[in-house]
Amino acid sequence: MKICAKGVWDESIPGITFDEHGVSNFCKLQETMMANYPRGEKGLADWQKLVAAIKKIGQHKPYDCLIGVSGGVDSSYLLHLAVQHGLRPLAVNLDNGFNSDIAVQNIYKVTSKLNIDLETYVINYEEIQDLLRAYMKAGMPWIDTPTDLAIKATMYHVAQAEGISFMLRGNDFRSEGKQPKEWTYADDRQLLHIHQTFGSDIPLTTYPLLTLPKMIFSGLLRGIKDIRPYYYLDYNKQEAKQLMTELYGWKDYGGHHHENLFTKFSMAYWLPKKFGIDKRKINLSAQVLSNAITRDEALEQLSQPFAPESELELMRAYIQKKLALTDEEFGRIWAAPAKNTFDYPSNYELTLKLSSRFKPLLKRLYGFTPMTITANQVLDTKIKK
Repeated sequence: MKICAKGVWDESIPGITFDEHGVSNFCKLQETMMANYPRGEKGLADWQKLVAAIKKIGQHKPYDCLIGVSGGVDSSYLLHLAVQHGLRPLAVNLDNGFNSDIAVQNIYKVTSKLNIDLETYVINYEEIQDLLRAYMKAGMPWIDTPTDLAIKATMYHVAQAEGISFMLRGNDFRSEGKQPKEWTYADDRQLLHIHQTFGSDIPLTTYPLLTLPKMIFSGLLRGIKDIRPYYYLDYNKQEAKQLMTELYGWKDYGGHHHENLFTKFSMAYWLPKKFGIDKRKINLSAQVLSNAITRDEALEQLSQPFAPESELELMRAYIQKKLALTDEEFGRIWAAPAKNTFDYPSNYELTLKLSSRFKPLLKRLYGFTPMTITANQVLDTKIKK
């Protein structure tokens, strides 16, 4: 299998191409993002301008920003960082019934010691259970989509209710990279279609749904902006883990996004075993280009399994029980054809057209250029089923 000369992106990734030097288009996307958002003095200056704007707009409010927290290192350290820069954040957590005990304790430890208010939004478990089962029955690769969409919707909802204009998120393209759209693209239209087609008759009464019109309304009329501080700052995940452990008693939970048990199942079991997808190739490649690890270290990590087989089977059994799936039902789901995200209706093409046509309006929705927009410029945007 052909592997990128600079990272560990390979031919298993949809839409990948290589130039005459063996460098992939995903590598060029990563390099473009790094050039667009330099760190060091320039990044710090850009971040300080954002901090000044956040403080000014929120000066007469209880909170000047909102931070989504999961108990993972990225969001936990972001709380620490915000307070260091004199911000007054409200922490928001989504409870989908799968948060690990370690993650819950991490959130409590950090928010308590920093004296940050925490708001937890709990989805009726029957609803999220039905949605996650529906995504599995649909044969979707990223079955944790209902959680991802709910997190974003909850942040917009709380920001609007509290009159907060800035949402800070712990995403970091230098450690996460850009996943191919065939694996992870999602929106409300697709979620409702999958739930109607593969779910039961359980109504989504507590599930927070963020439609495209609602997001545009929140951004353009309410002035709510989505900010990614790690795009600008010299953030080192390993150093952050050490600091959080020393200052707050924060505990590591294992792999990337393993603070949520269903997310862990999705990444370590569902994707590699059913689809042959290893999302670590994207994450590790980004870290190689950011000089966080070497290419040899990335290849060594990829040669290792996510976990011992016995541990993976215990996790599968736990998730199966938690979703109330019998062995027969899980077997049918597992044997069903694997799909990609564009096998079902979505707003992808509409969103692409709007983002291309109304680029100036994106500045009122985001404090940065979304990586998806840059990806559409660098990668092949044609939908491939």
